[in-house]
Amino acid sequence: MEAIPVPPATAVPSLPRAAAPGEAPGRAAAPTLAGSLGDDPGWRAYRARFVTEKGRVVDTANGLISHSEGQGYGMLLAVAAGDRAAFERIWGWTRANLMVRSDELLAWRWAPDQRPAVADMNNATDGDILVAWALTEAAEAWGEPSYRTAARRIAVEFGRKTILFRDSHGPLVLPAVAGFSARDRADGPLVNLSYWVFPAFQRLGLVAPEYDWAAVIRSGLEILRRSRFGPSGLPTEWISAKDDALRPADGFPPLFSYNAIRIPLYLAWAGIGRPEDYAPFRTLWGGIDRERLPIVDTGDGRPVEWLSEAGYTALPALVACAQDGTPFPDALRSVQGGQNYYPTTLHLLALVAARMRYPSCLRS
Repeated sequence: MEAIPVPPATAVPSLPRAAAPGEAPGRAAAPTLAGSLGDDPGWRAYRARFVTEKGRVVDTANGLISHSEGQGYGMLLAVAAGDRAAFERIWGWTRANLMVRSDELLAWRWAPDQRPAVADMNNATDGDILVAWALTEAAEAWGEPSYRTAARRIAVEFGRKTILFRDSHGPLVLPAVAGFSARDRADGPLVNLSYWVFPAFQRLGLVAPEYDWAAVIRSGLEILRRSRFGPSGLPTEWISAKDDALRPADGFPPLFSYNAIRIPLYLAWAGIGRPEDYAPFRTLWGGIDRERLPIVDTGDGRPVEWLSEAGYTALPALVACAQDGTPFPDALRSVQGGQNYYPTTLHLLALVAARMRYPSCLRS
């Protein structure tokens, strides 16, 4: 699907303002990402298993494809590990193979068994956010002006094309340039709360200060509070923001699933939110020793599938740590081998978040 240009008027930049007491923090509120992972053997194993010599991050459970999200995660983890050589490889591959649109955004998917490898020129806004954030952190860590320039170009572009600053719900993050707006869908605009990468929005003001990132954080929190669907009180993956009352989007299963499990990761990583914002996730996940996580049909609150790889359980551990100071279980303080890309990535990200925000949870 060819991307449809979005008029600049859909995004209204404004200078960031200081957050009022009790508000979600805005620019530069996060502690330092660079070096937070240290010389962790989990990163070395991750790099060996999922990052090719050319810098492609491979999704091992999804046809060995690569996507902008994975490239962004790989870049963030490389900064956290202080591994500039790996960062350069991942960014170089990303730049050469995904920055193939006519703008500054990234094509979302690259498939090794297809020609062309990029068959869909649409972007994925979360991937753009992650890559811009990683470049921002790399520029801060290593003083490389080209990283800052690239971060700014991407951030300004997705701010202009995919964030609806004038929406009645507050700023809305569209999942892509094409396919999710009010003119693309009868129930549009559609949002996905896992695209609110809260810790990124705390830092992107360093490269794109003309946008009100604090307002984007506030809107994400407010939408989360109004997206407690069904008996479980959980958000669905895809949400219609057409009307004042938010609801599950048409044509999508009303599931709390693979995407949405990242919402509490980003909340805890940013150090924001009230206890009640975490409550539905804590209720669902129960004790931190749970061996698998459920995918839930929000219509009846029942599990329809289970995520059984151990890395997923780092998310309940991080939430318990953030809310109560509960120490990480010993088994989750290091990454286990033999898992696929996504649970391994989430496990490492949860460890980075804990080391940045809640280091006491990882002390013996």
